[in-house]
Amino acid sequence: MTVALMSVTWTALLCMAPVSADQASDEAAIRKEVEAYVTAFNQGNAKALAAMWSPEAVYTNPLSGEQVVGREAIEQQFAAIFTENQGAKLAATTNAIQFISPGVALEQGTAMVSREGKEPEESGYQAVYVKQDGKWLLDRVSEEEIPVAVSSPNRLEELDWLIGTWIDEDDEARIVSSYRWTKNRNFISQMFSLTIGDRIEHSGMQIIGWDPAAERIRSWVFDSDGGFGEGVWDQHDKAWHIQATGTLPDGSQSSSTNIVTYVDDNTFTWQSVNRIVDGELLPNVDEVVVAKQVGQSE
Repeated sequence: MTVALMSVTWTALLCMAPVSADQASDEAAIRKEVEAYVTAFNQGNAKALAAMWSPEAVYTNPLSGEQVVGREAIEQQFAAIFTENQGAKLAATTNAIQFISPGVALEQGTAMVSREGKEPEESGYQAVYVKQDGKWLLDRVSEEEIPVAVSSPNRLEELDWLIGTWIDEDDEARIVSSYRWTKNRNFISQMFSLTIGDRIEHSGMQIIGWDPAAERIRSWVFDSDGGFGEGVWDQHDKAWHIQATGTLPDGSQSSSTNIVTYVDDNTFTWQSVNRIVDGELLPNVDEVVVAKQVGQSE
């Protein structure tokens, strides 16, 4: 729990670690994998799709949210999807490929699934590839609907429920985050601290604001150890997906997608997925529940 809330308070993460000497060749290979993936999907070939994933890969069904681990489970998942959605066709466009390390790459793109008699469904995705035995394999994929730009100058009002003091604690540590509107309600400031025993071990601040040029919410965070980062926020129903990038105190770089989901005015959940630190893939952080301190909403 402590690791989770430490991450949400200062969302560290993605810069470029050393890249492959033959990056152009690697990028071309990944693009061919994307083409092969689309072909296998459109053929309804679950076995061929599963072979494109690493043995330890984690697949999240974008419809149900269910996660499965390993090629055999992924093959079964796709077989079920094809049975339920016969004739579905996939189109994918790669927008960017970034090399986190010589053996890890991040592909960002858009996908569109067409089903007979239904409107096409478009989504954005991030795919993490790992290079094993000279071949690029999928390790994780996250998908989300394409956000619709909203130009309202009061866009931050949708985060008004955050205002107040939030606490997450267990027998080992206590994390306190206080959110306040700045003057004219153009920004939200957050002050956070981690206390172990009777000693504050870590603290910092985050500023959340509306970017009128990009027409989206952004955040900037700075911590007491010298780390800093930036986040881009997209709303998906009651959840906010924060694509976080930054620099850790030791100079290493990393990336993550942090998901904050509104439950009610006194509760939200948080989790972190697609975490990469200094070119190394880290496990996802399970969802945790955070509660507002009674009497602290404003």
